Amino acid sequence: MANIPECPPSLKSIQHYLKVATEHESRDPVIAYWCRLHALQVGLKATTKKTPEETKVLMALMDWLEEIKKSMKDNEAISNEVAGQAHLENYALRLFLFADKADREQNYGKNMVKAFYTAGMIYDVLTTFGDLTDEAVQNRKYAKWKAAYIHNCLKNGEAPVPGPIQDEEQDDDSEVTNPAPASDPAAAASASGFPQVPAYSQLPPGSLPDPTLAMRAASQLPNVPYTPDPNPGGFVPYDPALQPAPAPAPGPGPAVAAPASLYGDNTSAAQLTPDQIAKAQKYCKWASSALNYEDMKTAITNLKNALELLQTGRDPA
Repeated sequence: MANIPECPPSLKSIQHYLKVATEHESRDPVIAYWCRLHALQVGLKATTKKTPEETKVLMALMDWLEEIKKSMKDNEAISNEVAGQAHLENYALRLFLFADKADREQNYGKNMVKAFYTAGMIYDVLTTFGDLTDEAVQNRKYAKWKAAYIHNCLKNGEAPVPGPIQDEEQDDDSEVTNPAPASDPAAAASASGFPQVPAYSQLPPGSLPDPTLAMRAASQLPNVPYTPDPNPGGFVPYDPALQPAPAPAPGPGPAVAAPASLYGDNTSAAQLTPDQIAKAQKYCKWASSALNYEDMKTAITNLKNALELLQTGRDPA
């Protein structure tokens, strides 16, 4: 288990990602890894001058991430960003489909709010890899809204309206950004006497319910093991072990000498293969990324690794 200190109020923005990571640490360490990496990135951006309490939390996250990256280097979903992104995308979609199915069947069990909310958090974490697809953006928005909406309904003793909710005044030909079609939820709500709420896609910016209400509601629920349908809607999750074997890559080309002129006459340079040169370039790229977050320690470590690889041909990682 990770020994991460309690977050100070100034790092409140990363608390939920850390909570999701803790919940998945034993059953899905890949989710825990990327959630904590995302929390670290958000935390580094949160304040310019770090307090001792903030530094303690962020350093603990760095140490844990480094340890996991070394101990699970054979796990492709941790060592490879493409595989990691696919793992998170599939898991977020599984959670979303499970919660959406339960919602449409009006099966408001103990896991629904938490499943919607966690799906929204995982979609946040996916921004680590770049911009979300349009579908993912809508799923994230809908999941967070639905979690807060269902929580408010249950808290107030009201029956939630299943599925997406549209305004009665919305034209049939207008664009609907809900993730899936509904027969006529507005009419159903009116006929059944359920409370009418505006469509989440029609709410003005800043007026969405606070998604932290969903997490608060989830924390008040009994601790029931999360056991959704393993393949909701027939969806099959990504499993690297089941993927077809890649075609054999061509053998490495002749060793390329690193140009000594780049390092000066008194600096030795090893004979490097193209793969080693590519790895040195990655170390430099990671150092540059660390500097974007003013993370000097990580930048120095990666630059030292690159220099050692260039000088000796040994990869220190």
